[in-house]
Amino acid sequence: MISSWRRRRASRRAAKDQGRVENGDLELTIPTHFRCPISLDLMKDPVTLSTGITYDRESIETWIEAGNKTCPISNQALKSLEPIPNHAIRKMIQDWCVDNQSYGIERIPTPRIPVSSVVVSEILSKITMASKRGDQEVCLQLVAKIKALWKESERNKRCIMANNTGSLLSAAFETFAKASFNRNDAVLEEILSALALLFPLDGEAMSCLGSAASLHSIVRFLKGGDLSGRRNAVLALKEILSSDERKVNALSEIEGSLEALVKLIKEPICPTSTKASLMAIYHMVNSSFPKEKIVERFVEMGLVSLLLEMLVDAERSICEKALGVLDGICRSEKGREKPYDHALTIPVLVKKILRVSDLATEFSVSIIWELCKNEKREEGGVLVLEALQVGAFQKLLLLLQVGCSERTKEKATELLKLLNLHRDRLECIDSMDFKGLKRPF
Repeated sequence: MISSWRRRRASRRAAKDQGRVENGDLELTIPTHFRCPISLDLMKDPVTLSTGITYDRESIETWIEAGNKTCPISNQALKSLEPIPNHAIRKMIQDWCVDNQSYGIERIPTPRIPVSSVVVSEILSKITMASKRGDQEVCLQLVAKIKALWKESERNKRCIMANNTGSLLSAAFETFAKASFNRNDAVLEEILSALALLFPLDGEAMSCLGSAASLHSIVRFLKGGDLSGRRNAVLALKEILSSDERKVNALSEIEGSLEALVKLIKEPICPTSTKASLMAIYHMVNSSFPKEKIVERFVEMGLVSLLLEMLVDAERSICEKALGVLDGICRSEKGREKPYDHALTIPVLVKKILRVSDLATEFSVSIIWELCKNEKREEGGVLVLEALQVGAFQKLLLLLQVGCSERTKEKATELLKLLNLHRDRLECIDSMDFKGLKRPF
């Protein structure tokens, strides 16, 4: 019985390999000309090359994108790299699927024809002309068409990206923003939502989005837009600040900009917007430009407390970004005042060492180092004693053993020297901190 079962299983596998479909005792062979010469699977979107040979679109596009400029079967040079849809074969395959539904074969859907570079260029040209005329209705329709094409397929996405779409849409955004935000808010929101699909953008696009008029419009969406508008606005700001830190001061001078960023952390609308807001703030508090006033404003808004409470149970990505922001804040004298007085500061930071990721560990050690090194109190050593109490000494020793970056190693060493001076006064450790920790030998 076992050998008979094995023979039947081997027979089924062989039938599958040979392109046959089984239904009980009946077998159906897929016609050879319905199968792609590359994948040998039933073609879902047959297209024909200039050599006259038909392939499945996905297979032949993968071949062409790999840098091949010859036909896989005939090895002839291709006169054109744009495959032509073979509607006749596709219709025959669909009819064959319908005729053989009893074998469990599903009819392949009629594929959408991918957009071409010519079509995308024409749409973008019309958007540019419409923006110069101030025709927001036409521009709205055209941008919506770009978004619809983007969502249809990966090939469309590559085609749209390859035609300088981000720069042209950013230029249109700047043109409408300079004209009037109140009059053009609808088209500005539509363009911004399209740009959010294209991030990251090139330097030319960032230059247009980073202009004074564009920044003011983006901040207005950040402050008073709907949920999607606020999400797209903070994504744009993150891209602008990461590409040009000179925009930090320009953004900070726009009324309500910092408050709107903090509000996205205090009242999150989605993880994407929270991460983008944290990254925007990170670039602001870690810029090489004078940032004391910016840090002071963030501290006054209660950002330190928000970050520490967020860190208690945040997932990895948010945790890393929140620690990065807190590290930037603690490099400022004004920024260290709130962490000194917050009960969660040292326990949370020590807990994150060797618990989340290497980056989170580096940020945590850096923050503790900044706070302990710059502690200025009459009693002295308050934070050091608290760090000892929650097991910082043992964690830092273990960190040096398992390895870390040179800068983090220096800070950990300095902290150990400082903590060692007070070990005889108080020491406590939660052994659960090291449970499951894997150390390379």
